[in-house]
Amino acid sequence: MQNKEQSIVYSKNVIEFATVAYEFCTLLENVSRYSKKDFIEVSVKMLPLLYLKASVLPKLEQRMDDELESFVDEFTYESVRKGIRAKLTRHDDYLEVFKDDIERSETPVVANVSEDLADIYQDLRNFCGSYKIGVEDIMNDAVCQVFANFKDYWGQRLVNTLRALHSVFYGADDLEDEKPAADDAAELDSGQEAVDPNSWYAQMLRNRQK
Repeated sequence: MQNKEQSIVYSKNVIEFATVAYEFCTLLENVSRYSKKDFIEVSVKMLPLLYLKASVLPKLEQRMDDELESFVDEFTYESVRKGIRAKLTRHDDYLEVFKDDIERSETPVVANVSEDLADIYQDLRNFCGSYKIGVEDIMNDAVCQVFANFKDYWGQRLVNTLRALHSVFYGADDLEDEKPAADDAAELDSGQEAVDPNSWYAQMLRNRQK
């Protein structure tokens, strides 16, 4: 077994990706605490960073035959998706331009930022859940799986969503008067308290480098 200094699952690129992934999940779990403008502003800054950190993850081979545990159930997924949709309201929908059959479609293909972000959230929250277990075989396979899904699925969704949110944030619409409502989204009910993204999880990851 490799020690921490030698193991690639404790490498700088993996640690940094894990930290950004956790911060992204925390943002979506606490969407109701942000104004619409603030949520979009944080998202358009965090999404490019998340893409960058995912793109430099090491290419690892799966070690275990068993599937990794899932940490996101249907209720949690829907809570996150509905919370984002309630926050974005009329800015949730956008026109999809990267569908394989887009040229054969007779009508515009409409996608949803909330669904895209919830899909990304599901993969990243599962990664964070597996990674924090601290068992190197599980951590290895978590990195392997999240990178494969990034290449094949959620990387494209991320850039699609960034395009849509960029258009909203830097567009002509005035978002200043769209105040957050106390009941605009149900709080995520996963048995966890809201956590400062720079607290226990980030500290745990930093400690592993020592």
